[in-house]
Amino acid sequence: MSNKFKKLLEKIAREKAPGPSPSFSVVHVLHAIELIAEGEIGRGKLAEKLRVGKGVARTIISRLKEAGLIATSKAGCTLTNYGLMNWNQYTSIFIRKVEIGTNKLTLAKFNFAILAKNRGDKVKSGIEQRDAALMSGAKGATTVLYKDGNLVIPSVSNNAVRDFPETAKQIIELLQPEDNDVIVIGSADNLKGAEYGALAAAWTLISNSN
Repeated sequence: MSNKFKKLLEKIAREKAPGPSPSFSVVHVLHAIELIAEGEIGRGKLAEKLRVGKGVARTIISRLKEAGLIATSKAGCTLTNYGLMNWNQYTSIFIRKVEIGTNKLTLAKFNFAILAKNRGDKVKSGIEQRDAALMSGAKGATTVLYKDGNLVIPSVSNNAVRDFPETAKQIIELLQPEDNDVIVIGSADNLKGAEYGALAAAWTLISNSN
């Protein structure tokens, strides 16, 4: 994914509009693009799926349109060719996402996992991913690396297949990681919160990539 696209989405989330400042983050912008990529969608349905007010949805749509990422019509929003190109680049990195049940590594009742291809070198201690998830409103995030056929959880276990066999099996079967892939699991008190936590945690894995 291009650094230009990353900076563009962060700019969209950061800009201040006249009047009261809408409450949304880059995670909401990213999820909006994802929902639009799935098929034409109107403002009301987009607001409902994002769990934001219609005013916030209106602002997100306006900024995405101004950036050239989406087009709007009476029927709803669609991705432009430019938007689709950038979204395809994003999904070439974050290729798999799935709701995951509670296990010995999860932090709350609802959990959502995202697999990032070949991002192992972007992980330090896992704290950056945890903090990003917390800032999104989630309970936290667990970062898991796949190396040499094994799962590594920074600061927790160098061999999760040995230390957490049932959990490791669940993660490997659901996410199907390959060497140097990273799995981030967002945890929250509701599924949307867990998904946003995972998205926020995953976003840190492209913070220094081109």
